[in-house]
Amino acid sequence: MKDFRSLKVWEKAHQLALALYTVTASFPRQEAYGLASQIRRAASSIPSNIAEGCGREGDPELARFCIIARGSATELEYQLLLARDLKLIQAKDYEKLSAQTVEIKRMLTVFVQKLTLNADHARQPNRPLWLRPPAALVRISGVWPWVRLHRSLEMLFVVTGGER
Repeated sequence: MKDFRSLKVWEKAHQLALALYTVTASFPRQEAYGLASQIRRAASSIPSNIAEGCGREGDPELARFCIIARGSATELEYQLLLARDLKLIQAKDYEKLSAQTVEIKRMLTVFVQKLTLNADHARQPNRPLWLRPPAALVRISGVWPWVRLHRSLEMLFVVTGGER
C-alpha cells in the first residue's frame, strides 16, 4: 500500500481538479448539471482512482486504477475541447488546462509501464528484462505477440512470436 499524497502525478491531478472546479463555477447556470458536472466528475476521477489504486494490494492493482485514471483524463481532454468550442472557457485557459491534462496522461503512462515492469520482474526474477515480453500483452489464439520499440525511429513494431 502506497501513500497517494507522495505521488507527483496525484498532486498534479489534484491541482488540476481544483482549477477545474474554479473554472466551471463561471459556467452558465444551464450547464450546472451538464458539461460543468461532467468536467468536474472526470477531473476528480483522476486523483480519486490514483488514490484508490494506492489503497489496493500490489502494483498490478495500482496499475489497473492508473489506467482507469488515464481514461478519465482522456475524457476530460475532450470535455475541455467541447467547452472551448462552446465558448464556455477562453482559448488561453483551454491551452493551459489541456496541457496539464496531457502531462498527467503522460505521467500515468510512464507510471503504469514502471508498475507493469516491476510486477513482471517479480513473476520472473531470474529472466533478464530484455527477454521478457511486456506484461500488458495478451496471448491471442495461442501466439504471443512481441513488441519492440525502435528508439532511433520511435516506432512500434509488433512481431508475432511462436508458441510458448
